[in-house]
Amino acid sequence: MPAPPQESLFAVCIPGLEPFVFRELEDLGLIRQAEPNTPGPPPSGRSGSIERGGILFSGTLEDLYTANLMLRCASRVLIRMPAFHAAAFSELRRKAGRLPWERFLSKGHAVALRVTCRRSRLYHSTAVAQRVAAAIQDRLGFCLFQRKWDEEAAQDGLQLILVRLVHDVCTISVDASGALLHRRGYRQATAKAPLRETLACAMLSASQWDKAAPLVDPFCGSGTLPIEAALWSRGIAPGAFRRFSFMNWPVFEPDRFKKLQGSFKAEPPASPPLILASDRDRGAIRMARENAQRCHMAAFIHFSARPFSAIQPPPGPGWMVSNPPFGVRIGRRETLSNLYGRLGGVLKEKCPGWRVTLLVSNPHRLTETGLSFDKKLRVRHGGRWVQIACGRV
Repeated sequence: MPAPPQESLFAVCIPGLEPFVFRELEDLGLIRQAEPNTPGPPPSGRSGSIERGGILFSGTLEDLYTANLMLRCASRVLIRMPAFHAAAFSELRRKAGRLPWERFLSKGHAVALRVTCRRSRLYHSTAVAQRVAAAIQDRLGFCLFQRKWDEEAAQDGLQLILVRLVHDVCTISVDASGALLHRRGYRQATAKAPLRETLACAMLSASQWDKAAPLVDPFCGSGTLPIEAALWSRGIAPGAFRRFSFMNWPVFEPDRFKKLQGSFKAEPPASPPLILASDRDRGAIRMARENAQRCHMAAFIHFSARPFSAIQPPPGPGWMVSNPPFGVRIGRRETLSNLYGRLGGVLKEKCPGWRVTLLVSNPHRLTETGLSFDKKLRVRHGGRWVQIACGRV
């Protein structure tokens, strides 16, 4: 039986999260690095390369299903079709029309084209989108419905197509995810300045939490971080509660996908970790409980409405992973110095020996805690660069 064809896949992520996504792909067996001192590429062609904003790797359609279902830190997964040179609109339409659009689109499908042009003779993005849409219709032989893509209200059945022209080289990618992957499906209630699920998972990964020791989040907001910790510790697929764009493709194999979902069936840990989530905002705690109930994690997280100074961590080693106020949308900047100083004091008093991971917008806040942080990672969050800082109390 011939091996299934390999696709060129790209796992998109927030800038700064590339190492986390790369490690996830390795853990899933979707990429393998060559053994030291071994010439040639990794076995089975499963190589991966880090690019700005994501990981390029190769795999089958089943690997694409797996990546969408299991990646915790990626934003979306794309199929990249073969690139081609296009310096004139006629050339763009002719060559784009040769691509296998019948694999991804059928009658009644609506499409949204997102185009970027840089340093190319074809620089008008609207005109490029028109030619690519015409090329798709040339190939398929029927008209397409076109709509504008709205990231905040992405609808099932709308196929996103990304067109990129750089130095007259056109690369077209077909989105396999639909709504961004951080939209797990359970978070319908949000507090102010919500933390993206993908960034929460990156914080947990950076903290090196062992998924067994107690975990405390004293600024939990709508519960994203403790819920992701509960899902992760129980091995539940982050995409278990949502649909994906590839489920609308003509080449989609629902039986194979269902079998794949079964192969990733969660196995509850013998001793579930204690996860304590608190916030001084009672409304935020109510929303956090509702979100946890939607993904069946409410029984595994202890929520409470209290200020961070009143946390009651258990004795022994543990982890504190949290996203304190930045002072941009929550909290006043002039009071943040006092807050971070008190946070450091509370941790020294109640959590000696614990590991701590914080997300901060200003690295000076780390100094104000009086704690030592030996690992700092820059990532994009809310349109700004922030830091994931890890240390020990």
